[in-house]
Amino acid sequence: MPHDRPSDRPTDRLSERPSERRNAARTSVVWDALRPVLDGDAVDVLDIGGGTGGLAVRVAELGHRVRVVDPSPDALASLDRRARELGVTVQGQQGDLSTLLEVTGPDSADVVLCHGVLEVVEDPAAALATLRRVLRPGGTLSLLVGQRHAAVVTRAMAGHFAQALALLDGGPASSSARDAGTGRSGRRFTDVEVTGLLEAAGFTVGAVHGVRVFADLVPGSLLDLEPGATAALVDLERAVSVRPEFRPLAAQLHVLAG
Repeated sequence: MPHDRPSDRPTDRLSERPSERRNAARTSVVWDALRPVLDGDAVDVLDIGGGTGGLAVRVAELGHRVRVVDPSPDALASLDRRARELGVTVQGQQGDLSTLLEVTGPDSADVVLCHGVLEVVEDPAAALATLRRVLRPGGTLSLLVGQRHAAVVTRAMAGHFAQALALLDGGPASSSARDAGTGRSGRRFTDVEVTGLLEAAGFTVGAVHGVRVFADLVPGSLLDLEPGATAALVDLERAVSVRPEFRPLAAQLHVLAG
């Protein structure tokens, strides 16, 4: 049965490394939203595009059966090393959304994590339809996507005006314009668009949170030098994540749907 560990909350994982302090501010909202879904008996969790297992291993630490499907064999090898170092079991399989049903089969997961993937697939609607088939009745989809308005502002402030214009009209960004927080390129979504896609695929949309409203804007030197700054930033991110008026400022949107 899942159980709490001292490292369950991002602020409990803060170390002396600046990258981990900033990462705590970026991931706290998503982890807080997932915890009510993950607290309880062990379930089957599928992390599509889970890469090296940063999230999958934390979920496995709670006692769940976790499978990561990712197209990169190098990422899956890193996942295996990370899981072994922490003494948990995470199954890794090579594949992507186009082959997901062949790899996992329908009705194979109680919780599906799809974070930073919908931006780069050719057909988001078809991808969500596949996830709907993989998810068991009564299950939960955790969807994390890049948010368009913040991406437009970020591109414009960096002087990439043509890329900002392309994103403004709903097109994908240039492959050379990678998001600083995820390292991925591709399309971005508004909250109306992503909830509409989910509903069209047969999902019932639950909670919607804005993620990384301020975390990418705060200077790293402030988090490094100011005592308690990271914890205060995490508290602020949690507070604004539930306020719809701040969603256009969020780098990402996190949606729970079933």
